[in-house]
Amino acid sequence: MGKAEEIIMAEPFQDKVIRSLLRMLTSFQEFWRLYRKNRMAVIGGAIVIAFVLLAILAPYVTSHDPETPNFLAIRKPPAWLSGGSWTYPLGTDHLGRDILTRIIYGARVSLLVGFIVVCFATIVGVILGLISGYFGGKVDAVIQRVIDTLLAFPYLILATALVAVLGPGLRNIIIALLYKEWIYPCRVVRGEVLVAKEQEYVEAARTVGAGDRYIMFKEILPNILASTIVVSTLRVATVILMEASLSFLGMGVEPPTPAWGIMVAEGRRFINTEWWISTFPGLAILFAVLGINLMGEGLRDALDPKLRA
Repeated sequence: MGKAEEIIMAEPFQDKVIRSLLRMLTSFQEFWRLYRKNRMAVIGGAIVIAFVLLAILAPYVTSHDPETPNFLAIRKPPAWLSGGSWTYPLGTDHLGRDILTRIIYGARVSLLVGFIVVCFATIVGVILGLISGYFGGKVDAVIQRVIDTLLAFPYLILATALVAVLGPGLRNIIIALLYKEWIYPCRVVRGEVLVAKEQEYVEAARTVGAGDRYIMFKEILPNILASTIVVSTLRVATVILMEASLSFLGMGVEPPTPAWGIMVAEGRRFINTEWWISTFPGLAILFAVLGINLMGEGLRDALDPKLRA
């Protein structure tokens, strides 16, 4: 085959790729136009991006070791207070470790747990929600009874019990939180599928002989994906709070690994005198959760066609 023939045969594929890229670019431009209308959502997205970048670039942002004690700098105040130093902008803890450094490295733990748990939970929840809503009957009844049983247990108590059995550690926290987290996307997807499977485009697919798997994943799923993304984004904030709560109770990652919940717990003894040890990690949790919630609200406004102006 000559070069000219190869080029001719490759042109349709190249055109298809170009058209796909142009559609993606147009969709992103439309999404961004709608998203940026909500200024608080833009601020929330900026906060989340800042935390993600700090977590990824932690070794380049700070030169301090987040785990090694420095007994010459124990409980130093923030730089703007008397006795403080810009070497430790937010002060140090009871072992002389830089609080800012530990907050930055702690973001790795919180964001990693949040994103991993929600990603796996969304995959499991979407699949089970599609099956439950599409087929109904006994399959739906079994899945929904399992969900009802899990909902009967408070999330934190169930997670605490599982970590107590499995033992502390990053992997076990992820398992304990994943154990119940899948039910939230599952319920959302099931509700959306119950409505979607009665729509005309699904009936048309059945008429031309499309199989159940094709209808579920090619016809219904793309049309309910927006609401799933919004719910999953908001659930990241909840998972981060759960991880911080478990770490606060001493059932999270093991010291000296920095985690926001552990840092808040370690500063309890000094809250009346060295308030910064607990306060700044607490503020990190506050801003991370706030940023994710604001971003989720913006995603809802941009992706839900019923809310588009």
